[in-house]
Amino acid sequence: MFSEIVRDYWTPKDQALNTSRADELQVIIDEEQPGNRSLMVLELVDGTGTVTLSPKHASRIGLIHGSSVSQSGLHSALDEASVVMNDPDHLFYLPVEEQSSVKRERPTEETRQLSMEDAEVFAQFVRIAPEGDLDEAFVELNHWLVFGTFLDGRLVSAASMYPWKGTRLADLGVITLPEYRGIGLAKRTVRAMSARALSEGFEPQYRCQIDNESSVALAHAAGFARFGSWHVIKSDN
Repeated sequence: MFSEIVRDYWTPKDQALNTSRADELQVIIDEEQPGNRSLMVLELVDGTGTVTLSPKHASRIGLIHGSSVSQSGLHSALDEASVVMNDPDHLFYLPVEEQSSVKRERPTEETRQLSMEDAEVFAQFVRIAPEGDLDEAFVELNHWLVFGTFLDGRLVSAASMYPWKGTRLADLGVITLPEYRGIGLAKRTVRAMSARALSEGFEPQYRCQIDNESSVALAHAAGFARFGSWHVIKSDN
């Protein structure tokens, strides 16, 4: 269903994700885990998944590489060790068959790629957009790819994406001005940007908080399917 880029990134180096039973997580101890991801949990839609952590955290929590732990058992171990996790994100990707459809589409003239020449119109957009949306979506004009949709002579929907360091996954965010929501502009903007990313060999990645119903609805509307949920340690202290 999903591309090799997605599967290769999330599949453990020495194991296959599908070896876990439902509701169990494979334990992967990785000495190269960066500090901000020194403990992370991936729960796939089928109930399987992985917990990847540094040797320090493995010793602290009492987990052994190659073993498995139930999700409830992991949560109990984290509580006992006073390890605090960030709230989980949904992970969405375009299924392979949907990618073909996205690449065939031709955006309307109202939707196009933005550049630094659009700095003034983008600044106007930022001034109008709700502050909470700006913080959550993280849409920036200096990101790797930026697309926008114009109506009534102004920018009303903007999306941007940037590659995760060392990967072919491109994390995206999108904002639509409140008065222009509900008419498909965010979907149009995201799909146009995704087509460009796919043509460059990158995999669009849509993340959102699991309780953000509007973002979840947009992900589905834009053709993305849920891969699983992912959360990381809140701090490495």
